[in-house]
This record gives sequence, C-alpha cells and structure tokens, in this order.
Amino acid sequence: MAKKILIVDDSALMRRVICDIIKSDNRFEVADIAMNGEEGLQKILTENYDAVVMDLVMPKMTGIDVLKQMQKSRNRTRILVLSSQTTEGAQITMEALELGAVDFMHKPSSIMGAQREEFAGEFLDRLYAVSISRFIPRPSVTRTAPAASPVTPQVVRPRAAGAPSDTIVAVASSTGGPKALQAMIPLLPENLAAPVLIVQHMPVGFTASLAARLDTQSKLHVVEAADGMPVETGNVYVAPGGLHMHVVQKGRGHVIRLLDGENREGVKPCANYMYESLGECGYNNVVCVVMTGMGADGTEGIANLKPLKKTYVITQEQSTCVVYGMPRAVVAKGLSDQVEPLENLASAITKQVGVK
Repeated sequence: MAKKILIVDDSALMRRVICDIIKSDNRFEVADIAMNGEEGLQKILTENYDAVVMDLVMPKMTGIDVLKQMQKSRNRTRILVLSSQTTEGAQITMEALELGAVDFMHKPSSIMGAQREEFAGEFLDRLYAVSISRFIPRPSVTRTAPAASPVTPQVVRPRAAGAPSDTIVAVASSTGGPKALQAMIPLLPENLAAPVLIVQHMPVGFTASLAARLDTQSKLHVVEAADGMPVETGNVYVAPGGLHMHVVQKGRGHVIRLLDGENREGVKPCANYMYESLGECGYNNVVCVVMTGMGADGTEGIANLKPLKKTYVITQEQSTCVVYGMPRAVVAKGLSDQVEPLENLASAITKQVGVK
C-alpha cells in the first residue's frame, strides 16, 4: 500500500515540485497539502499520514512551532523537514531534529534540470526511510553513563599520566543520528582515553551546528573537523558535510585530512573512507560504533579495517534505531562484536577504551 504523504509549504511552486516528485514514485501518494504551518498542524492532528514533508519558515506558524505543538499533544507523525542552506537555517534544522523531526533535506537552489533529478532521487530515498522509521523516545541525558551489558573489555585499567593513546573511536550514523548522538556523546566521560571521530551524513553547512550543539552538552570538546587539525584525546571530531574525513599519521601524532571526491554509498562524508584510513594510521586499536541510519555505509570500511588492526565493533540495537539499516548491514556481515541499545553505547565505548 502506498505511503500517505502530507506536504506543508507556503511556496506554491515548491508544493507543485514536491507533489510531482512524490507522484513519480508508486511507493507514495500525496494525501493532502497545506499552505502554512497552522493549516498543516490542523491536518496532522486530525488525519493519519505515513509522513509529512514540511518547510520550516512559513507564515502564521513556523515548522518549529508545529513541532512544538505536536510534542505537546504527543503526536508522533513522522516529519521530513525542508531547510534553507544557511547558517541560520542549519541552526533551526538542529532544533527541528531535537523537537522530533526524523530527518531533513535542504531545498535546492535550483529545481530545474540535473539538479532537480539529483534532489528527487535523494528526496525519495529519505522520504521512504522516514515513512518506515520508528519513534524512539530520547533517553534522559545525564552525566553518569548507564551500565552496559557485561563484556570483555580490551582496555580496563586507566592509562598512565602522559601516555599517548593507542586507541581511537570511530562512529558512523545517518537517519536519526543527530538525536542519537545527542543522547550518546554527552555520556562519554571527560577522561575518555581516546579521541572520537564521527561521520554523520549531513550536507554542507549543517555539521558545524551539530558539533556546536554537541559541544555545549558534552564533557568532551566537540568540533567540526578541519584539514590538518591534530587528533587529540579529549576531543570529538565531526566530519564536515561535503568532504570525506581521513586520519593520517604525522610524526608521533595524527592529523585530520579532508578530501573531496566522489560520493560513496551515495553520501559524502562516507564512513567507509574514515574506517579504511584507520587501517593505515598509527593507532593499534579501533573501536567502531555504527548507529541508526539507512543504507550500509560503514560495513565495507570495517570489513577492510578488521584484517589490519585490532578492531572492536559495537552496533546499535534494532529497537532503539530510528532506521535499522547501517547497523543491520554490519551485523548481517558478521562484523559486530557487541550489540547495545542507544542508552548503553557510551558505557560500552568507555569499557573498551578505558579512561586516562
């Protein structure tokens, strides 16, 4: 049965374009349209839709206001937001994700020709992922990590003062990832004995806002990675949208290298490149963490990394994933060493890495 979609946008042109794109795919049907947030909220609260495509900047009621009202009424309709590609737009988008939107796409600067075709392909994939996504209540973020399931840790003793870390943590996430990261990264201790890398699938201009929000919530220092930036224990590095993140050895330390290039697994940044670069660096132990997201990014990279380095893979448990795609692919290939729900990921990481 086709998924019922509501379109909420104050632009008649954008409504028509989105409507035409949705109608081109027999997985969906356009069940209704709304010309502003107020009208959209009324339809959301009174009708049943598999997903809603919603602009954020609208008259009468913004997309943020709609999400706040949905949260008050405990309405769990799945929302895919459309965002402008600006600094302000990125900040509003992060707020929308925190308020319950499942995923987002930025509006293309042009809706003609090849750019429209590129937008349409990604849009339909994301819309389908949103339409089948799970509602995951956000765990309470506390400063004390919850107990993880019993595991045999690779590192159990604190490191000697001043000793360089020989372990690095590498996280991959996509759909549902921003909210999941905000539930996991703040639970990591400030004395975690390893740097942390994150590849979250996001377009250019949005990862800086994600990093800034994580930084305000976390004991570790979270930054958007920059080319040549030293990789240091106590820091979390978020790959910038539109660039692939590698780690390379430089002298006795390591630095971030950001590379342009073709999309892989349909995304840029791609976690496969990050994992493969760790096979050639000086870190002896790699803790890979694969979280919620559609597709299979991370699986090939981990498969290529495991023969080269002592690698321990933690995957997010299915019932706590908004979309169980990326972790499923890792588990299906027999690459996962440990499966944990979202609320236990931080303590599972800490047990493997140790503290300094």
